[in-house]
Formats: sequence, structure tokens, C-alpha cells
Amino acid sequence: MAIQDQILNEIKKFKTIIIHRHKRPDPDAIGSQMGLAQLIKASFPDKTVLCAGKQYDSFAWLGTTDQIADDQYKDALVIVVDTANQPRVDDERYTTGKELIKIDHHPNDDQFGDIMWVEPESSSTSELIYDFFDANKDQLTLPAEGARLLYAGIVGDTGRFMYPSTSSHTLEVASKLATYDFSTSEVNKIEDEIDIPLARLSAYVYENLNILDSGAAYLVLSNKVLEPFKLGDESTSAVVPLPGKIKQVVAWAIFVEQKDGSFRIRLRSKGPEINELAKQYGGGGHPLASGAVVEDEDHIKDFVKDLNDLVAKNK
Repeated sequence: MAIQDQILNEIKKFKTIIIHRHKRPDPDAIGSQMGLAQLIKASFPDKTVLCAGKQYDSFAWLGTTDQIADDQYKDALVIVVDTANQPRVDDERYTTGKELIKIDHHPNDDQFGDIMWVEPESSSTSELIYDFFDANKDQLTLPAEGARLLYAGIVGDTGRFMYPSTSSHTLEVASKLATYDFSTSEVNKIEDEIDIPLARLSAYVYENLNILDSGAAYLVLSNKVLEPFKLGDESTSAVVPLPGKIKQVVAWAIFVEQKDGSFRIRLRSKGPEINELAKQYGGGGHPLASGAVVEDEDHIKDFVKDLNDLVAKNK
């Protein structure tokens, strides 16, 4: 039995379905979560479908999460989307349901769930949710709002169809979603817009980015640096792609200080695979888009040296 059929059979069995995604979400995390919820609600109106996780004002245009009581998990099917590692799941109650399904497109280093559907070659989890619908379209209904959400997720995780993960299938899926009654240009515009504080931070990134001779680049965003911009940590994700627009930059790391003094590393590459380096520092991810953590500012130098060596070796 195909994995999509297994997942549909489980959805049919449960009255309550609770969908989780990762902390500090991006459009794909929310798009796949909310898009799947819309798909299930439209296909099975008698079911209770809830979306868990912290609500962010900046993502209100993609929908709002639900207030979920502990006892609602008792006989529920829990589906975790777009989340590679269990510590990243937003809301720890995901383990308290009756059954757990993982749907993701990151490398499956942390295997969890009674059923796992993981396709690292896929551009996004939103693309996988569409594939789930397409495989069972004789039994499922995708409403226009669900299509909008999945399209937003694909646009977000492909960098407007610019990243190497964009395949001919990705473009085919986007084309099919675009036939639904929503504005693709409006979605693209919202995802491309930035506010004034973020514009100023973008200027800071370009002005202060350290570019090494190898093509490796890095920037440290300490709390002291970020404070005048009045931005939360989740807002810094919008500036992560910026160094990649510079021709001479091959791979780059942006260090964002956390409340405990550690630094979250947002790591990207145009060629050299950087996920193994991320794993050395307690992280992981895709070959060209990963994340990790260093304990304090003293360890940043070690990471930068390792990144520089990796890029220089692959020149």
C-alpha cells in the first residue's frame, strides 16, 4: 500500500486530528500545516481538525492556530509536518495522541512517528501535501484556501522558485495550484514585502557582512546589534538569503544571539554541502540550507574557520 493511502486510511479512522509544525515557523511550516487542515476539513466535514503552535502576527495572513485542551489529544491522530527533529516540534503534547504521523522533506535523521513519509528530494512539505491530495483526489477535496496555503509554502521554501530544490514537478504543482481561486501575485507580493525595521537590518547585513577570500561569509547579530531594530529572532530569518545575492559569496553563516547567550546559526550555501558541518555543531538540515548552535561568542571563530576550510576545499 502506498504511503499516501496509509495516511488517508489513518485520517479516516480518527474523529479528532491535530496538526503540529516546527518552532519559529516559515511559510512552508504554516502553509503545509494549515493547508493540510483545510484539505481534511473540506473532505471530512464531520471531523475536528486543529492546528497547534505559537501564533505569530507576521503570519496571520496564513491563518491562526487553535487553543487545544489536553484531553483533546486522548483519542486524536497527531500529524507533525515540516519538522525534522523532535526538539523542534512546537508544543510538546504532540506525543500524547493515540497515533503519530510525520510528513517532512528534511533528511530523516530523527525518525519518529508510527508512520513516516519523508521525501528529502521534495522542494517543500507543502508540495508533499499536494502530492497526498493528488494521489487520493477521488476521495479528497482541496478548497481554494487550501491551495493558497500550499502555494505560499512552496513559494517560501523555494525562494520564489530560485533554489536548486525546485524541480519540474514543483513547477507543475505550483501551476495546478494556480488554477484555484486565489491570487498568486498577492501571495508573492506578501512574501516579498519587508517593513522599515527589516529594511534597515538588511542594510546593516550588507554593510557589515564579512566576506573571506574563499567565498565563505559570516555576520554576527548580537542582542546589542539587534536591539535598535526592534525585531524578534523570528524576523531575522528574512535577511538570511541576502548574502547569497552577492556573486562572490559561496556559503555563509548568520549568527543570531539567543536569550541564554548562545548563538543560533543560519547556514546557507550555493554549492558546498554544509549539513554535515551543521551536525558537528548540534544541528542539521538540507545540504544547502542548515542550522546549528554555538554556546557563546568564543565558539563563533571555530565555526567560521571550519566553514572557511570547507568552502576553500571545494573551490
